[in-house]
Amino acid sequence: MHHHHHHGHGHHVHDHQRDANKKSLTFALIITVAIMFLELIGGLMTNSLALLSDSGHMLSDVSSLALSLLAMWFAARPPSPRKTYGYYRFEILAALFNGVTLFVVAGFIIWEAVERFINPPKVASGSMMMIAAIGLIANLLSAGVLMRGGDVKENVNVRSAYLHVLGDALGSVGAIFAGLFMMAFSWYIADPIISVIVALLILKSAWGVVVHSVHILMEGSPITIDRDKVKKVLENIPGVINVHDLHIWTITSGMDTLSCHMLVEEKANTQTVLQQAIQEIESHFAIKHTTIQVETKEFQHHEHHLVH
Repeated sequence: MHHHHHHGHGHHVHDHQRDANKKSLTFALIITVAIMFLELIGGLMTNSLALLSDSGHMLSDVSSLALSLLAMWFAARPPSPRKTYGYYRFEILAALFNGVTLFVVAGFIIWEAVERFINPPKVASGSMMMIAAIGLIANLLSAGVLMRGGDVKENVNVRSAYLHVLGDALGSVGAIFAGLFMMAFSWYIADPIISVIVALLILKSAWGVVVHSVHILMEGSPITIDRDKVKKVLENIPGVINVHDLHIWTITSGMDTLSCHMLVEEKANTQTVLQQAIQEIESHFAIKHTTIQVETKEFQHHEHHLVH
């Protein structure tokens, strides 16, 4: 069933790329953690909510980077007898927890910002801008590393990490602008304004994470795959009469599974049909875990007349 023999030499390249992905993700993670703490301490010292909120934004990205690394690390581990899908599901639970945490963080920021709108405190804008600038440079650095070392186009994990890091850079730019306004015009209200914008960014990513992980945990069909299209592709294979009991679900992000029953003509060679079905699914939809039960007319489901 696994037809990997024809690209033996390509496998080495693949492993090399995976290591490069891991390395650049790890680098991005370390930098992001460092900026997070820098902005947290800086925010407390300079009294800048914008820095604090950007540090909350970093927290969201630290967790998503950590999850991406975790996913890669787990993907390399063999499944244990009791957990047949390896430990993939843990990643989804962690994502859900992370999403909920971010809601709390964003809530705190907005709560504090509302108080600051009413009574804007003074902020040490000079040091604040310096810290934000360091954060910005570091973010651009890790974006550069991800661009160079990882395959931003192909790998889901590397791509999301890259987008997160760019989002962080924007947060730092926002903080710098807030600092400029405070320095030039003493508009201390700029600080809570930027904070609320960043908090909304955090909420947006948290909402996305929660919805996505709940969808996966509820065994929802992958968003990227059109079920009717799958049915069509399978029913177009010569010898196939129909496809029923079709289920598609996600084990963890970027890893989908499909199972179905296929009714074939008596004279069809079931093994050929099966082989073709598995290949079509992999080439059209990139689903590598496929389980198909092949049936002919004389094989009758007991409940067949109930379902159809």
